[in-house]
Amino acid sequence: MKEQISRIVKLALEEDIGSGDITTNATVPEGHVSTAVVRAKEECVVCGLNVAEEVFRQLDGDVKFTKLRKDGETAGKGEAIAEISGRTRAILTGERTALNFLQRMSGIATKTKNMLHLIEGTNAKLLDTRKTTPGLRVLEKYAVVCGGGTNHRMGLYDQVLIKDNHISVAGIRRAVELTRKTGKRVEIEVKTSDQISEALEAGADIIMLDNMPLDDIKKSIKMIGSKAIVEVSGGVSEKTIRDIAEAGADWISVGALTHSVRSVDISIDMKAS
Repeated sequence: MKEQISRIVKLALEEDIGSGDITTNATVPEGHVSTAVVRAKEECVVCGLNVAEEVFRQLDGDVKFTKLRKDGETAGKGEAIAEISGRTRAILTGERTALNFLQRMSGIATKTKNMLHLIEGTNAKLLDTRKTTPGLRVLEKYAVVCGGGTNHRMGLYDQVLIKDNHISVAGIRRAVELTRKTGKRVEIEVKTSDQISEALEAGADIIMLDNMPLDDIKKSIKMIGSKAIVEVSGGVSEKTIRDIAEAGADWISVGALTHSVRSVDISIDMKAS
C-alpha cells in the first residue's frame, strides 16, 4: 500500500502545483520555517494521516509530521490530530492536497462508523462497493476499514460477482458453472424468487438481493436459509439499514460509503510566530 500511496500523492501534487506555487514562492522566503496544527473542526473518525504525511515528505523530506491521533480513532471538535513543522513553503504548498485526502478519508471512516452503530447488536456486516473515486479505491476502502467496515471485492480480479448483465449473456446456471472454475467463491445478483431458486440449485455461495423491498428481502432470506450467504444491496440508507439487518442479512453493502460521502471539516493552521 505504501507504493500506491506514494504514486497517488505524486499525481495529486503534480495536478495542484503544476509549474510551481506562484503565491507561496512570491510571498514566503525560501528558508522560512513554521509550525502548523492539523485540527478537526467537527467530531470525526480520523483517517488519512499517513497519506497527509506523504504529501509533505514528497515536498520536503525535512518536514516533520507528528501524529497526535491514529487512523481509526475519534477526534472531538477542535482537537488537534497532527502537527507539522519545517519549511513554510512546503507546508503551504502541500496544505490543500493533504486536506483533500484527510477530509475525504475521514468522511468515509466517519460515515462507516455511524452506519455500523445503526446495526449494532445484529449479525450483519457492513460492506463497501466498487463505487469509488477512480484512482483512489485503495485509500477509500482503507477508510472504510478504519471506520469498522469490511471491504467487499477490491476489483474485478479477486472475487466472482455475477451481475444482471452477465446473466443476460450466460444465464444463471451456466454463469455459476463457468465461474466456479476460477476457484473463487461465487456470488450472484438476483431480483426475483425464481432467480433465487435457480441460483441455489446452481450452488452459488453468496446471493445478493438487489434493490428489493423489505418484505421481499424477508421472504428471500427465509427462502435461502443457511444454503448461502445473503447480501443485501441497493437503496440502503440510515433509515432502512436496521430493518435489513434485523431481517437476517449476513452482509449489507452500501455504495454511499464512498460514492457520495460528505468530507469532514479539518483545517491546517499556522501557529503564531
